[in-house]
Amino acid sequence: MQNNSEPQKHTIAVLVENRFGVLSRVAGLFSARGYNIESLSVGETLDPTVSRMTLVVRGDAFVIEQVIKQLHKLIDVIKVTDLTEENHVEREMILVKVNAEPTSRAEILRIADIFRAKVVDVTPATYTLEATGDESKVTAIVELLRPFGIQELVRTGKVAIARGAKARLRRAEEKLGKVREPVPESRDAARDIGFED
Repeated sequence: MQNNSEPQKHTIAVLVENRFGVLSRVAGLFSARGYNIESLSVGETLDPTVSRMTLVVRGDAFVIEQVIKQLHKLIDVIKVTDLTEENHVEREMILVKVNAEPTSRAEILRIADIFRAKVVDVTPATYTLEATGDESKVTAIVELLRPFGIQELVRTGKVAIARGAKARLRRAEEKLGKVREPVPESRDAARDIGFED
């Protein structure tokens, strides 16, 4: 029975074996069902044979659930997690080249300071800023810089990680047949700490 829930953004983390063609097979499952991947970030994990993909897709809960079940069936997929409902941290990065007329430079630098952005390149006519944060922060700085004239904008895909212990990594390593020696816990074991930008 299909659920007619409203489409919403889902942030999905996928651990995969770092092999040729895995990215296209994973992306193909979404495109085959008519869903556009709004954001995709891929990179190696601590283990160079394993990559982590973070996908942002808009869809209703039923279809996303079906796609996740299909992802689990792919041989190169180790673990799939829908982080949407979990407590997690997510970040994006932008590089934005903005016109920097002499009369507006101080204001652009004030905006950069407010958003903890870095000036990574300066020319006589432009500033290039780097900003990192959640989607709303990145969107807000872009909107504030728009009146000055944005020449170019590059935006990464979202990266996200669940808050809490490293149980997921251990499970992934076990599936790959890699067993780590247990580390004895001390009384000063690490606590879950959240940081906000």
